[in-house]
Amino acid sequence: MASCSSLNFTAISSKPQKPPSSSISSPPVQRPFTSHLSFSKSSSLHSDQTLFRTHCGILPPPNGAGFVVFGCARKADPLRIMISGAPASGKGTQCELITKKYGLVHIAAGDLLRAEIAAGSENGKKAKEYMDIGKLVPDEIVVTMVKERLNGPDSQEKGWLLDGYPRSSSQAIALKEFGFQPDLFILLEVPEEILVERVVGRRLDPITGKIYHLKYSPPETEEIATRLTQRFDDTEEKVKLRLQTHHQNVEAVLSMYKDITVKVNGSGSKQEVFAQIDGALTQLEQKQGKLGTVVA
Repeated sequence: MASCSSLNFTAISSKPQKPPSSSISSPPVQRPFTSHLSFSKSSSLHSDQTLFRTHCGILPPPNGAGFVVFGCARKADPLRIMISGAPASGKGTQCELITKKYGLVHIAAGDLLRAEIAAGSENGKKAKEYMDIGKLVPDEIVVTMVKERLNGPDSQEKGWLLDGYPRSSSQAIALKEFGFQPDLFILLEVPEEILVERVVGRRLDPITGKIYHLKYSPPETEEIATRLTQRFDDTEEKVKLRLQTHHQNVEAVLSMYKDITVKVNGSGSKQEVFAQIDGALTQLEQKQGKLGTVVA
């Protein structure tokens, strides 16, 4: 994913040997030299990489130069990550931090659905028909949207972070049939009592759209506090029902990705939670890194 930064190599000091005086021509002599190679961007050489050198051939004409080419090139497949978390688990915040550091394309099924409807695409029109009569959008429509986005040039080049999807084993199976297999499935785990407290204390400022929390992120002024509203489903009773549905869905999906699942304790601060995720992603990058040689 990242490539090496500028590297200075130790000189290989040696002078070309003069051909011995003989009527029989001597074999060509190699002439090494010291090279400073610059590589793109600012990433440093990883610990699992090795430097290679290639000897390039024959003693050149008097004004020419034989050379040794040193190179380091690291080519890694882009990361493909899925992340899941219950309502109020902090998944949205972690997605922002992941995409900011790793440059992955953030893909959320809900965002795709809204964008397709707004654009008036064929999939969007089909989805809107179901939503207008209060029905869930069929899996095949949503999976098609997700598939097309995962196949986008930016997703293929940069890698992707699939947010909160798949939510069922049937969706996971459909993605697998389309050839989409994540490298890592991140599951944010937060105790139910903390999740309930986070949800029930949330408030919305209808003027600015900013989300507050009565305990963790209270409004700045009394004026703002008086106009805050609570979402109709941010009650203890309803959030517990949502959590129950979430847990059932996650259990079904985990069976598909159990060998690549990383469970993260989401109870701490956003920095503490991200440190766990960052560690897992760094390990994955190192594992997937591939080293090649630069040849001139």
